[in-house]
Amino acid sequence: MKNLFDKVFSILGLLLTSPLFIIIGVLIKLSGEGPVFFRQNRIGQYGKLFTIYKFRTMIVNEAKKSISVKGDERITKVGAVLRKLKLDELPEMWNILIGDMSFVGPRPDVPGYADKLTGNDRKILELKPGITGPATLRYSNEEDLLANVENPEKFNDGTLFPDKVRLNLEYYENHTIILDVKIIFRTIFRKNY
Repeated sequence: MKNLFDKVFSILGLLLTSPLFIIIGVLIKLSGEGPVFFRQNRIGQYGKLFTIYKFRTMIVNEAKKSISVKGDERITKVGAVLRKLKLDELPEMWNILIGDMSFVGPRPDVPGYADKLTGNDRKILELKPGITGPATLRYSNEEDLLANVENPEKFNDGTLFPDKVRLNLEYYENHTIILDVKIIFRTIFRKNY
């Protein structure tokens, strides 16, 4: 049921947002050199690597750190708006259509973070990663949080990551299509989990 939901709504989403893709693509190209899309290896279901697609929000060759904070000098002006409105995530509907992702699930991490999962926590790798999920909703202001701490990477690794794992494991234990629909609506209407 979840796979069918993902396929149908990713096709509809891509069709409905195609004019927005064109507008965003033009704005990105006008804002500087570089491709429209950002591609990066992420950890997917069962720990399998896949390529995630997003609208590029950073200066080319500057996306080397694993985390970014609000006001990060690598983020372009257009990119800041796209991130704020979460429009940079729209191309991930392609990842959903080809089966790498789901609308709802744990956010896919860059290689290295899945290696930190041990014991029961590794169950979350059985899920397809998602555009949104309980941890995404809880930390929708993550870039703001990280901008306000002295050591963003340490705070991410020591505080945010463990709490996201806890929320994702909770989702693993309780996910249903009804819960997914609720999470999607909370994401659209910006309501925290």
